[in-house]
Amino acid sequence: MQYKRLGDTNELVSAICLGTMTWGQQNSLEDAFEQMDYGFSAGINFFDTAELYSIPPKQETYGSTETIIGKWLQTRGQRDKIILASKIAGPGTDWVSHIRRGQTLFNKRHIQSALDASLKRLQTDYIDLYQLHWPERQTNYFGQLGFAPKSEVQHTPFVETLHALNEQIKAGKIRYIGLSNETPWGVMRFLQQAEQHSLPRIVSIQNPYNLLNRSYEVGLAEVSWREKVGLLSYSPLGFGTLTGKYLDGSAPPESRLALFPHYTRYSHPNAIHATKQYVALADKYQLDPAQMALAYVNSRPFLTSTIIGATTMAQLKTNIDSIDLELSAEILDEIETIHKNHPNPSP
Repeated sequence: MQYKRLGDTNELVSAICLGTMTWGQQNSLEDAFEQMDYGFSAGINFFDTAELYSIPPKQETYGSTETIIGKWLQTRGQRDKIILASKIAGPGTDWVSHIRRGQTLFNKRHIQSALDASLKRLQTDYIDLYQLHWPERQTNYFGQLGFAPKSEVQHTPFVETLHALNEQIKAGKIRYIGLSNETPWGVMRFLQQAEQHSLPRIVSIQNPYNLLNRSYEVGLAEVSWREKVGLLSYSPLGFGTLTGKYLDGSAPPESRLALFPHYTRYSHPNAIHATKQYVALADKYQLDPAQMALAYVNSRPFLTSTIIGATTMAQLKTNIDSIDLELSAEILDEIETIHKNHPNPSP
C-alpha cells in the first residue's frame, strides 16, 4: 500500500480508501466485516462513510453504515489504527427529508446534533475527518451543469460553519475538516475565511473523478495542488461502468445498476461509447479495465486517496491491487486521445 499526506497535516492515509456506502443495503454486516478485515490487512487505514449511508438514501437504512462500522471498531479494537472519515448531510427536502426534515444546515445546532449521532453509531469519541457532504447553498453538484442563480434562503455563512466545526475540534470530537461535492469558489471561500479568522483549514475535497468525468481538472485540481487540499476521489469506476460489465445492455444480477436503474449518470450513449474505448484499450494491453481506470486516478498529482467501493470480495481485491499498477506513458497517451475525442461524457 502507498500512503499520502492528508492536506497540510502530518497524517498519512492510504492511497486507497475503503468506501462503505453499500453496507446495510447491498451488503450485510457480515459482508462489511469481511471487507474491513481484508482491507485493513492489505494496508488500508482510511475508511470513509456518512450519516446518509447506506445508498440509496432512505429512512429505513439511515445511519446503518455507521452502525456497522461502529460494531467492527468495537469488535476488532483497531480504532487508533484507522483514519475514520464521515459526513454531515446537506439540505434536500425532496430526497433526504428523513434527515432533520430535509432542512439540515451547517450551523452550530445541526453540526453538533449530526456529529453526536454519528459518534454514537460509530461507537467512538472522535472522527478524524468530518466533511460537509454537499453544499448548503444552491450551486451545481451531483452532475448539474451550468450555474443559474436563483433566489434562495440565506445559507449559513462560511465563517459561522467554520466556528461551529472549530468548537467540535476543541471538544476533541473532530480532528480535521473537509468538503465534498464542492466548487472552486466554495473551496477558496472556505480557505479564505479560515485564514482571515484564524479558524481550522479544510484538508480535503471529496468529489467525483474518473475517466468519464474529469471535470475536477477544470479549476479544482489547481486548488488541490497549490493549497494542499487533496482530492478524495469517489466513483472512480463511474458506478462500476468502467469495468465493462454493463456494456451491450447487460446488468449482472444484484449489481448496482440492476438494482437501482435510475442511476444513469454514467450510462447514457456518449458515456457508453467512451467506456467501450477504454475497455478496448485495457484489453489491448491485457489489463483489467477496472484496474486500468483506478490506476489512472491513483496516478494524479492532486489526489490524496481513491475511494473504492465493492459489493463482492473479488471486486474488492481487484480494486485494492490497482495500487500496484503503473500505467506506461504509451497507455496514458492513448487514454488522453480517447478523452480528447470524448471529453467528460458524464460530468
